[in-house]
This record gives sequence, structure tokens and C-alpha cells, in this order.
Amino acid sequence: MKTISSIISITLMLCFICLTQNIFAQTANEEWKIPDKYQKMANPVKADAGSLAEGKALWAKHCQSCHGKTGLGDGSKAAQLKTEPGNFSKESFHKQPDGILFYKTLEGREDMPGFKKKIPDQSEIWSIINYLRTFKK
Repeated sequence: MKTISSIISITLMLCFICLTQNIFAQTANEEWKIPDKYQKMANPVKADAGSLAEGKALWAKHCQSCHGKTGLGDGSKAAQLKTEPGNFSKESFHKQPDGILFYKTLEGREDMPGFKKKIPDQSEIWSIINYLRTFKK
């Protein structure tokens, strides 16, 4: 009787582990849900030398450790992340409108932190978006 009870307990524990891992895996692979107002939002900051320099400095301070120096997703912390940091040189990345990139940077999700508190000046986030556009192959 004790053996059957132990087998049932172990089976239930394994089922629980499998279910929770599946739930977390699904969450990590879900698409971003971008509010409508960001879908067509235009970048109000001109991509001039000043903006690109500011974006590069902010990138080095806040983004490079995960996303890598040139946005390939190969930063020093990338291997520790549960979700892939992405490759910002790919065409699929550059097809995203600026407003969507702004939202993702502002709000974040999972391993990607939101930066609305760390970078409260939204023009600085827009400068990061301008800098991201320099990562094209």
C-alpha cells in the first residue's frame, strides 16, 4: 500500500513539473501583444548624428549586455536568459514599425525589462530606436 502511495505521489509530482514547464515555455514563445496606438506611431526624433550618439550611449549602458554590441543577441548575459534576445540585424526585425519597437522597449516582458522608469525621457528611447536601425546587415 505504501509503495502504491509513493508511486502516485511521484507520478503527480512529475505531472506537475511537466505542466509548469509547458506553461512557461508557451509564455516565452507567445507573440507580443502591441496596443493599437503603437502600431503606426511615428518616431518623433530625427535620426541625426546627435540622436544616434545618444542612442548608442544608452544602448551600451542598458541593452548591450543582453543584445550584444551590434544587436546580434550575443551579449555577455544572453546565455543566462530564458528567452532569446533576438538578432536585430535581421530583415524581420527591421520590418517592425518604430512604434512597436518603442512599445517593446518601454514596457518589456519576461526577460526583457521595461525601461519607462530607467529611461523616463521618451525621446531617449526613440534615440535607441534610431540606433537600432543601424544594425541592418
